[in-house]
Amino acid sequence: MKKVYLLILVLILLVSCAKVEYRKITVDTYVSKMKAGWIGQMAGVGWGAPTEFKWNGQIIPQENVLEWRPEMINQFGQDDIYVEMTFLRTLEMYGFDASIRQAGIDFANSKYRLWHANKAGRENLRAGIAPPWSGFPKFNKHADDIDYQIEADYAGLISPGLPQSCIDLGEIFGRLMNYGDGLYGGQFVAGMYAEAFFENDVEKIINAGLACIPEKSQYFECISDVLKWHNENPDDWTKTWHLIEEKYQNNPEYRKFSCSGADSDFNIDAKINGAYIVMGLLYGDSNLEKTIEISMRCGQDSDCNPSNAAGILATTIGYDKLSEKYTSALNEEKKFSFTDYNFPQLTEVCDKLARKAVQRYGGKIETVGRDEMFLIPVSPLKTTSLEKSWAVGEVTGETKFSKEEMKKIKIRSRLPDELIRLWQISGPYMNKNKDADVLFDVIFPPEKKKGDWKTIQLGEKGLNVSNVQFHHLYGGENRVAYAKTRFYSETTQTAFLELGSDDGVKVWFNNFLIHQKNERRACNISDDKAQIEIQKGWNELLFKVTQGRGGWEMAACLVDDQGNALKNLKYEF
Repeated sequence: MKKVYLLILVLILLVSCAKVEYRKITVDTYVSKMKAGWIGQMAGVGWGAPTEFKWNGQIIPQENVLEWRPEMINQFGQDDIYVEMTFLRTLEMYGFDASIRQAGIDFANSKYRLWHANKAGRENLRAGIAPPWSGFPKFNKHADDIDYQIEADYAGLISPGLPQSCIDLGEIFGRLMNYGDGLYGGQFVAGMYAEAFFENDVEKIINAGLACIPEKSQYFECISDVLKWHNENPDDWTKTWHLIEEKYQNNPEYRKFSCSGADSDFNIDAKINGAYIVMGLLYGDSNLEKTIEISMRCGQDSDCNPSNAAGILATTIGYDKLSEKYTSALNEEKKFSFTDYNFPQLTEVCDKLARKAVQRYGGKIETVGRDEMFLIPVSPLKTTSLEKSWAVGEVTGETKFSKEEMKKIKIRSRLPDELIRLWQISGPYMNKNKDADVLFDVIFPPEKKKGDWKTIQLGEKGLNVSNVQFHHLYGGENRVAYAKTRFYSETTQTAFLELGSDDGVKVWFNNFLIHQKNERRACNISDDKAQIEIQKGWNELLFKVTQGRGGWEMAACLVDDQGNALKNLKYEF
C-alpha cells in the first residue's frame, strides 16, 4: 500500500510540474526595458508639466504643446517620479515581506510636499492613524484620487510578467493613501508594466492590466469603455475623448467620491485620468512622441497621465532602442530629489528587487550560455475584493499606531479633534487679471471688518473633518477667501498657532498681523508656527488664503509650549 501511495504522489508531482508554464526573458533585456520605463516616465512628466491642470474638461490645443528638447528628460524634482522611490527604499531595506505598517512609517517620515490622497494619507499616518486606515474613505476624502496610480510604475518595473506581485504591492503601498478605484488605478498601471516586458500589442497590455482589478468596479468599466470606444472610433481620438467626458466627467454617478465635487471641471479622480493614460496608448500607434502628446492633450493631470503611458510604452521598446532625443542629455550623476538614487543607482536597485520578485513568485533565474535568464511562471491571479469609496462600512478594530511605532515617526501631524473646527468663511474675492501672488496684498472687505460671513462646522454636512476646503466651497483659480474663528479663554496664556495653507496665507490675531507667507504650496499643518498671547476673554483669528490653481484649503491648531493641543478654549460665534 505504501508503494501505491508513493507512486500516486510521484504522479501528482509530475503532473503538477508539467502544467507549469514559464515566460522567459534575459536579464539584460529586462534591465534594458526597465531602464526605458523610467525614461518614459521622465519624458512624459517633463513634457506635460507646463500644461498640468490648466485644461480641465477641455482638449489642450495643439499650439500649446511645447516642442520636445532632449534636456527635458532630467526630471529629478518631480513628485510624480521620486515619491515611488520611497516605496522602493522600503523594499530595499525590508524586502517583500515589509509590513504595511513599516511602509506607513517610512512614508510618514518622507519630507517632500504632497497633495490630495498622498497628503491626506501621510497626514493621517503622522497623526497616528495606521494603514490601511490612512487611506480609508472615512479618514481620507481623497481615497479615489489619482495618487497611487501616479506612482505605481515602480511595482510593474520590478515585477516583469508578475501581475500578482503588482496586486500585492498595491495592498501594501497603495493602501497608505487610496482605496477602491483609487487603489485599482495603481494596480492596473503596474499590471500593464508587468505585461509590457513580454508584449508589444497595447490592447493586450491594457487587458492584462484589467485582469489585476475587480471586473465590477467603475474603474474596470471606465477602461473597458475606452477600449470599446476606440474600436468604434479608431481614427479619431477626439470622438472617444468626448464620450469619456460625457460619462466620467459630467455624470455624477461616476464622480460619487470626487474630491473636488461632481460639478467641478477639476477632476483628479483615478478613473478619468486612467482613461487618458489608455487614450495615449491606444491612439499613439506605438510611437512615444504621439503617445505622450495624445495623453497630455486629454487635459486634467496632463503630466502624470503621459508619464504613465510613456513609461509603459517605453518598456515595450527597451532602452537600447529608444530615440537618442530621450537619452542623449540624461544626467546620470544627479540624484532624484529626497532620495539616495541617481539613475544608475535607481536601476540597480530595481534589478535587485526584480530578482527577488521572480523567486518569490515561483520563478527561476538560470544561466543559458552567456546569458542570465528569468523564467517567469504563469499563474492564476487573486485580485483585490470589490470596494466602493462612496459605500464603505463602519470602522472596526484598532486604527492607531502603537506607542512604539509612533516613536519611529519623526514628523507628527494632528488628529481632527485637535484642530479648530468652527469657522466663519467669506469669499471668494477676485481682481480681474491679477493672479494669486498679487492678490495676496490686495485688501478685500473682510480686512476692513466688512463682508458676508457663513458659519461652518468641519466634519458636518459633508465637510472635511480637519481642513477648510475652499476648493469645495468656492472653486476656481486666482482668488482669495477668508476664514475666522472666535474663542474664549478663562486665563491669559502663551500659546502657539500651528497652521498650514494651500496656497499663501496671512493671519491676524486680535487685529494684529502675526504671520504671512506668499507661496504656492500644499496644506500641511506642520508647515508654519506663530507664537501668540491669548487674552482672558474673547479672542479672534482671521485668515486670508490665496488660490492659484488645484487644491485650496487651510487648517489650524492652538497648542501649548509642549505641543499639546489646547483643550480649555470655548469656540463660539
